This record gives sequence, structure tokens and C-alpha cells, in this order.
Amino acid sequence: MQMICALLIFETSALSRPLPDLSPWLDWLVLPQHELFADLKARQHRRFIKTHTPLDGLPNDERVTFIVVGRHPLDAAVSLYHQSQNIDRERIAELTGKPDLAQVERLQPLDEWLQQWIESDVPAQSELDSFNGVFHHLTDAWNRRDQGNVMLVHYADLLHDLPGEMRRIAVGLDLGVPSLLIDELAAAATFQSMQAHSSDLAPDPAGVLKERTRFFRAGQSGAGAAALDSAGLAAYNARAAQAATSDMLAWLHR
Repeated sequence: MQMICALLIFETSALSRPLPDLSPWLDWLVLPQHELFADLKARQHRRFIKTHTPLDGLPNDERVTFIVVGRHPLDAAVSLYHQSQNIDRERIAELTGKPDLAQVERLQPLDEWLQQWIESDVPAQSELDSFNGVFHHLTDAWNRRDQGNVMLVHYADLLHDLPGEMRRIAVGLDLGVPSLLIDELAAAATFQSMQAHSSDLAPDPAGVLKERTRFFRAGQSGAGAAALDSAGLAAYNARAAQAATSDMLAWLHR
């Protein structure tokens, strides 16, 4: 989504700076606040900022368009599982000043880890990547979908019709990008292209990834359901039915 916004704003795939510099991850507190804000303030182009914070943790500013990307929660969890194995925890400990964070996580089989993720009941505010955290974030966004400055985008739609979704996003951002140009720009936002240019596109300003190419790992849908047996999938569906409305789940799970 950061790349899509960059392509639509600058109308070129030849970006002037690495993507994480153009679109800072505001929650990732590795730059002094005054430096980051001064950099953002000095920009002459439309600003686009990444956050993992749910909408209820952000200022409700009508001047801002909030784009919320939804994905099947099981697929998002599989991505989280693999991303956690690509984190340099010694670097995290160095940045935070917390030596205990240097401990390497014990690698569990994916199906066991997914089952624990489904069963976990930690508060959403404690772990935003937990089952409760993911559903809190998505439910809040779903409930605001009729607000003029909130856009919901489904990951599967980006895979299925990237140019069409980019046109819809351009309209939502009030950007008059020619339709034929969007067809050309879309090639730079495909998963394959992002993976090939991971050195400039992976969000790693502090060097916490072991390998930037692994950040763009697979880009597919359905991995979560495929990793579970019928009992595990039934357990997920039961919890999801309690966590969200049927119309939201129909959108999220398709």
C-alpha cells in the first residue's frame, strides 16, 4: 500500500528516496521525533505515513484519508509467524536498551503456532498482532467504512485486480492520475517487483531484518487455512463468528 500511494502521488516508479524514507513508519520509534516531524513538514508533496495503530489510536482528523488494508486473519498470522523468524533480536535489544529482547524465539511448527494464536485471549491493546488485536483493528475500521475519509482495501483484491484497485484508491485520494498511466505504474507494485527491489522498499530503517528479501516472502492467500486441520479451522471459525459480524467476515474471508 505504501508503494501504491507513492506511485499515485509521484506518477513514476523512479522514486527519489527509498520508500521507507518517503513514507515513514510512525510507530517505529527509531528516529528522534523532532527530526522526523521536521522532515515531514518540509515536504512539498502529499504526505503518506504508515502505521500499525488501529483507527481508535489515531487523531480523527478530517484532513487525513485513512487507508486500512484487510487480509484474511489466518493469512496475516502466517505472515507474522515467518516475519518473526527474520528479526535480528540482538539489534532490537540494542535499539531498545532491553537485553532480554535478544533471546531467540523457539521455533514451533506453523500449525501449532497458529493454534495458539487462535486460542490466545490477551487484550487487544497488549498485543496488536494477536487474534483480539487483529479483530479489534479490523472491526473498528469496518464500522467506519462509510466515513468519507476511511477506505477499506482487501489484500486479495490487490492480488486479483491491482490496476483496478489502484484506480479506486486514486479516486479516494482525489488524485487525478490518468487511467492508462495507472496500468503502467501497477507493474511496480506487484509482489514480484517489490521482492526484486526489496533493498529500497523493505521497511527496515534501523536494520532489524536479517534479510530484506525475506520481508516479501510469498504474497499469496489461503496459507492459513491450508496449515490447519479441520478441527483447527473450526476453532478459528467459531472464534471469528464471536469476534465479528457476518457481513464483515464475508468480506474478510473471501
